[in-house]
Amino acid sequence: MDSKELLEVVVKAADSKRAEDIVALDVRQVSLLADYFVIMQAGSERQVKALADIIEEKAEEAGADVRDIEGKAGANWILLDLGDVVVHVFKEETRQFYNLEKLWSEAPMVDLTNWIDD
Repeated sequence: MDSKELLEVVVKAADSKRAEDIVALDVRQVSLLADYFVIMQAGSERQVKALADIIEEKAEEAGADVRDIEGKAGANWILLDLGDVVVHVFKEETRQFYNLEKLWSEAPMVDLTNWIDD
């Protein structure tokens, strides 16, 4: 599975659990860490955990290597390291505080419209 296919799995999994404001940044030209950063938010800690769980489950089902998961205890910001795709699941206030989109503003956004139901 290539990184774009994994990105699709992540976005569809997040959308299935009603993640809010899903954004994917193509960081291939600006970072050695990954190909894509996916950023999303949820309104509660419970939903943050549910999003992280479904993304982990669907990534594993697709054959991806879930390298590490950080932040599950606090559930304000859970980071899932899937290798070429790094996923950030935030509680809304935490996302606004860290503003990763601004930090990685030189990375182009990926069009996710085909993978997200309105």
